Amino acid sequence: MDNEDLAETISRVALGDRIAFRRLYDATSAKLFGICLRVIRNRPDAEDVLQEVYVKIWHNARKFQVSGASPTSSSMSSPMSWLAAIARNQAIDKLRARKPESLDIDAAFDIKDEGRDPEHQLLASAESDRLSRCLAELKPERALAVKAAYLDGFSYTELAERHSLPLNTVRTWLRRGLLALRECLSR
Repeated sequence: MDNEDLAETISRVALGDRIAFRRLYDATSAKLFGICLRVIRNRPDAEDVLQEVYVKIWHNARKFQVSGASPTSSSMSSPMSWLAAIARNQAIDKLRARKPESLDIDAAFDIKDEGRDPEHQLLASAESDRLSRCLAELKPERALAVKAAYLDGFSYTELAERHSLPLNTVRTWLRRGLLALRECLSR
């Protein structure tokens, strides 16, 4: 969905159009969830925030302003930027609302260190080094695509746009990249 379609869909949501709201959700939820997850760093909380984001969008769609004389003008306020700002701000508000648990000072001495012991840290570091070496064996643009898809949460469509490639080419890159990583890691 391009900016013009998004702007039109948001304006229909402002009128209470539930079908337009569903289209907006389908077109933008993956991206907005990614934003929430990056800020919150906790999947269940990010899912809750995403729900709050869409409630806020439903109630505030009238506030979205399209600048300029026509929806195709270059001074148009980006609908995706507006939606992303709502998601980001809602996620930040959720973080700020979290209150750290306080413990009695006497109980603090009985807190178990949940961190990894040195042996586990060493093993995790070795696994990370192996993965880095295997990623280095891939062509650089394919390694970036694999990292973007599986570490940063980019969709196939976003990667296709990012690399200016057909969608099926990106799928093939990722599939072959994962197969190469599996083979490299099993050695």
